[in-house]
Amino acid sequence: MRKLIVLTAAAAALLVSACNTISGVGKDAQAAGRAVTGAAEDAKK
Repeated sequence: MRKLIVLTAAAAALLVSACNTISGVGKDAQAAGRAVTGAAEDAKK
């Protein structure tokens, strides 16, 4: 029973950290998109 509790806690910790990682990737992709948009706007001028 104790092993099950430890494994559950470890799995929960991994899931929480994965959510933070996915959130970070989303923010990076958003920033890259803004940079591309800015470069495209500059190229039009």
